[in-house]
Amino acid sequence: MMKKCCYLTIFVLLVHLELLAIQPVNATAKRVVVPQNPADYLSLTYYLNKCPDAEGIIQQKVGAWIQRDFTLAASLIRLHFHDCAVRGCDASILLNYKGSERSSYVSSTLRGFQVIDDIKAELEKRCPRTVSCSDILTAAARDATVFAGGPFWEVPFGRKDGRISLAKEAEIVPQGHENVTALIEFFQTKGLNILDLVTLSGAHTIGRCTCGTILNRLYNFNGTKNPDPSLNTSYLNLLKKRCKRSTDLVYLDAITPRTFDTVFYTNLQRKVGLLTTDQELYSDQRTLPFVEAMASQPFLFQNQFIVSMTNLGNVQVLTGNEGEVRANCNYVNRR
Repeated sequence: MMKKCCYLTIFVLLVHLELLAIQPVNATAKRVVVPQNPADYLSLTYYLNKCPDAEGIIQQKVGAWIQRDFTLAASLIRLHFHDCAVRGCDASILLNYKGSERSSYVSSTLRGFQVIDDIKAELEKRCPRTVSCSDILTAAARDATVFAGGPFWEVPFGRKDGRISLAKEAEIVPQGHENVTALIEFFQTKGLNILDLVTLSGAHTIGRCTCGTILNRLYNFNGTKNPDPSLNTSYLNLLKKRCKRSTDLVYLDAITPRTFDTVFYTNLQRKVGLLTTDQELYSDQRTLPFVEAMASQPFLFQNQFIVSMTNLGNVQVLTGNEGEVRANCNYVNRR
């Protein structure tokens, strides 16, 4: 009995000491929480006073461009991904000079730069040196998703633009032929997980791809001189007809290429995934359950897409004095 009382007394004392440790010295003083992640410095109200029309201008411009060319919706989402995949979401992909990410061969099929330039020019008229190119690109990807029929989400702002862009670094971005392990490892280096990988791959519900990316699947998969056995035979024959030249374009989703939906995932179940990286999501046990869940629950995909795109937009952001607000998205500011 004495032992029990002793243990109880010690336990109560330890709890009391823990409570004292978390109490502020001054009960009236406010606790200061220092953000551990740079993304914690981003805010939904960042431009509320600085440039209140910023989001409206971005939305209007994106809508106008997509109305003229629907394929730009997928291009803007892809451009945002390529930006965040290298050095984080710092608009380094937009810098336009010899030796930059944009000049790299792997970036040669990227589109949407003129949309960002158009938006930036208008914002510079309204709010000079205020809205960063990285914030513009992040919001433009969100608006492109909405205009394509996808979900809306709030974008926190306050990113700064980077000053460094190297062509060789652009080569780390997945090109459509990697295995699932390589994809998972790449996403993990960006603070993203397997669910983010499967969900963001769902952006391939819209968009196109050059035939050069998939020719090996059609004629010489892994050096076998035979087609990829995971390709649906009818789909294989269709692709052979469509891909006369490496520069020809084919839709990533052959069934509903202009609709933001979950058919991309059901395509994988039917072996109608265009890219190797997409189709392997259905054959790997680590990603298969997520593919099946997305295919059968459109509501789940829409909601998780919001989460994963938010996660993507927060990758390695620059805030405060870490970067700058470019006057022209193509060039670093002159000092």
